[in-house]
Amino acid sequence: VITGVQVSEGPFMNPVFNFAAVPAVLPLTVLQNMQEELLDFKGTGTSVMEMSHRGAVYTEVITRTRETFRRLLNIPDNYQVLFMQGGAIGQNAIIPLNLLGGARKTVDTVIAGAWSVKTQKEAARYADTAPIIANSDDGEGRFTYYPEFDTWQRSTESAYINICTNETIHGVEWYPSADVSAAVEASGSTLVADMSSHILSRPIDVSQYGVIYGGAQKNIGPAGVTFVIVRNDLLDQQHALCPSAFNWRLVADNDSMYNTPPTLSIYIAGLVFEWLEAQGGTAAMATINDAKAALLYDAIDNSSLYRNDVQKPYRSCMNVPFFLNDESLNAKFLEQSANAGLAALKGHKMVGGMRASIYNAMPIEGVRALVAFMQEFERVNY
Repeated sequence: VITGVQVSEGPFMNPVFNFAAVPAVLPLTVLQNMQEELLDFKGTGTSVMEMSHRGAVYTEVITRTRETFRRLLNIPDNYQVLFMQGGAIGQNAIIPLNLLGGARKTVDTVIAGAWSVKTQKEAARYADTAPIIANSDDGEGRFTYYPEFDTWQRSTESAYINICTNETIHGVEWYPSADVSAAVEASGSTLVADMSSHILSRPIDVSQYGVIYGGAQKNIGPAGVTFVIVRNDLLDQQHALCPSAFNWRLVADNDSMYNTPPTLSIYIAGLVFEWLEAQGGTAAMATINDAKAALLYDAIDNSSLYRNDVQKPYRSCMNVPFFLNDESLNAKFLEQSANAGLAALKGHKMVGGMRASIYNAMPIEGVRALVAFMQEFERVNY
């Protein structure tokens, strides 16, 4: 049985609502499209996994994928879209190797959760200095808000500022305003944003950032491909030791084919992008995502058993961690929720509790099913 997100006939019967943070749920129609095309792609007699990445058929695939991505995010012409490998963790090293070749050797980082912690530690391996300019850690590894710009203790000569705009593990989300971006750019620095887990969940102004990057396996497609959106003026600031395969200029000049790209993952990402356009694009997704998040947070806030500790202005619309006030019920909750077709609700080992990731591909019916289960579980057990 292939787990889907909607009731369907044939091999997609007995659906499971998949709340996994990563790798995450894919739209059912995308899975069906993959299945139909897997053995014979567009009448070629071969799978998309088997054909030359430099051939005409696959060139059309990657070109269409890139163009659809650009339309969805309204990416300006002075930005490149790169498809790479290594995930966001890989980019944590690739970014300083691409941006620290000039006079500025300092990298600032805002800490608001586990992923920005990893980013700062990696940047410190390459930068002369890598100060933490704001940190919302409560001292015990808990993050419940995003540090606002007026609290940032910025360096005077930073090459760039690392931010993670949606912290998947701790469920903290934040978008900088245009004023923040303008102030950073005026200082000669730029914002570099990890948007792995909420890219395409709503419209964003790409021009506010120098670089946007992320792994696809949360809100775009399967693991294997990494997207990088980089402004053209940042393409030629490589450190002398930057490996050729990770050199953004070489990747851009070779249309993301300097080395063999993750062809299958790019193809599937393209199917997801087309699905998103058919739903109405990022503006339509924002309306749906806000409704899903409100439904789940309201259920938590009006409960005696469940709680979410993130301050309301910073609550993620994609990743909703929650805790049972009686933790002795955790194992029972997980067992019974799984039996009810609600998969992967166990929280990250770093924080415990539960976590529901409600990415674009999760229909509101899945959130309704989760809320109904939570309410019945509380009625019976608490």
